[in-house]
Amino acid sequence: MNATHRLVRLARRPSGLPAPEDFTLVRGPVPRPEVGQVLVRNTHFLVFPGLRTLIGGETRDVPLPPLHPGDTLFGPAIGEVVDGPLKKGQLVLHLQGWREYATPVAAECRPLEGILPDPVAHLAQGSAAYGALTRLAEVHEGDTVFVTGAAGAVGTLAGQIARLLGAARLVGSTGSPDKALRLERELGYDATVLRGAAPIASQLAEAVPDGIDVVLDTVGGEQLTAAVHAANRGARFALVGALDGQLSPDRAGGSAPAVLDTYRLLTRGITIAGYSGVDHPDVEEEWEARFGDWLRAGDIRFPYTTVHGIGRAPEALPELIAGRSFGATIVEL
Repeated sequence: MNATHRLVRLARRPSGLPAPEDFTLVRGPVPRPEVGQVLVRNTHFLVFPGLRTLIGGETRDVPLPPLHPGDTLFGPAIGEVVDGPLKKGQLVLHLQGWREYATPVAAECRPLEGILPDPVAHLAQGSAAYGALTRLAEVHEGDTVFVTGAAGAVGTLAGQIARLLGAARLVGSTGSPDKALRLERELGYDATVLRGAAPIASQLAEAVPDGIDVVLDTVGGEQLTAAVHAANRGARFALVGALDGQLSPDRAGGSAPAVLDTYRLLTRGITIAGYSGVDHPDVEEEWEARFGDWLRAGDIRFPYTTVHGIGRAPEALPELIAGRSFGATIVEL
């Protein structure tokens, strides 16, 4: 085993959106596990946009600590147990990504027992989408569903989940023509609206002339505003992200104001709720069982963009924010 390893730290608090120079790749000694800890050699870790909020410091109501200059980044990771109370060679899921070796507490590691056909699929961000579409904005047979941020880690799975739950028409939003084409060709979207091409409201009016029944929103902003205007009576909205604010260069990642026509909400009986996995502890196990079955049957795909090697990790979050990925962003070590 190597005596040293590499890890990614926050070099400085960004002015605006994070750039590669705001992160630094450092080399340090491989940590020694303390009592109750395991030494894990990481193989993959997830890059998630919520890091922007942790770096910006606006972490009120967020169940994760802020990141300060000098701190090592963290997030979901998969690795192989090297030493400690767990079985050597066991693959585990834990939260100490962004480093080659980690020392999580054994009780906070989740052994991966083959529920999913590919261990990397445990980094998929589908649980929130599944929970939102089965608990808050339940999809009914024949519904028209609109997914904002459809090419992201949550959106690429949300559309497929909605279809499997009975959606008849599926519309998604994205920021590039190439991604729009992939959403329709690879993931079964019937139509897409393109951010910046024309007002979202006018694009939605064309894409969903009979209105929207369910909205899975990861963005907020103009897209959420337009979705309210296009919603049918009794439409259900589930909010699982707020990227319009989180990824704004004019904000610190902890706010996302949006204009909503409350008169429309009232007269059309529209419901809007935010989804938090903490409020639905039964969802994760149910989601993983169905996700595994769907993967094995070939009914669902797990799209992700691979970043090869920790040497490129400092670029990964800025690249994600710039919209240069499709699906989840995963660093492979």
